[in-house]
Amino acid sequence: MQFFVSGIGTEIGKTVVSSILTEYLQADYWKPVQSGDLHLTDTMKVQALTSNTKSFFHPERYRLNAPLSPHASAALDRVQIQLSDFTLPQTTNHLIVEGAGGLMVPLNNQDLMIDLIVQLGIPVILVSRNYLGSINHTILSIEALQRREIPIAGIVMNGEPNLSTEAFIESKSALPVLFRVKHFDEISKSEIHRFTQTLKCLF
Repeated sequence: MQFFVSGIGTEIGKTVVSSILTEYLQADYWKPVQSGDLHLTDTMKVQALTSNTKSFFHPERYRLNAPLSPHASAALDRVQIQLSDFTLPQTTNHLIVEGAGGLMVPLNNQDLMIDLIVQLGIPVILVSRNYLGSINHTILSIEALQRREIPIAGIVMNGEPNLSTEAFIESKSALPVLFRVKHFDEISKSEIHRFTQTLKCLF
């Protein structure tokens, strides 16, 4: 199984969800574009939060210095991101791919993160976070994926529960909610592993 983890925006919880999925599936992990925070990348974070010995952490295709949108960070680094530069890592294991920001984040002056998803050709797991406006952002993200005929494996709800919001999204989208992530008192390797033990068969 291979999944692309995207979110309805930035700071939604994609990296924590990617850690959960990587640990649950004992999957490989790949972040195609890391923009900023090169001293503590998302790959490093996921590696620190997983405890199985099967996962392999593939190097990023682009490591950009500034904590900006990839197209802006790439411009500062004087590199040009091209969709043709990306191919899925070769592995016989499951694979979790984590995007940067939301679906419409620009990679260059023409291509968006959603275009990269189309090129890679794998289903999306969409991370939604409960806040005022999240219904709008979630439904718009789902419609953008569906317009491009990108398969959606399901939604992950992150943050404090809001039953009304979640019920509407589930009903309107007709997509499965794979699991819900409440607030962790401490985001740690042991807590991530403990959480995966509570999950029923997801796929």
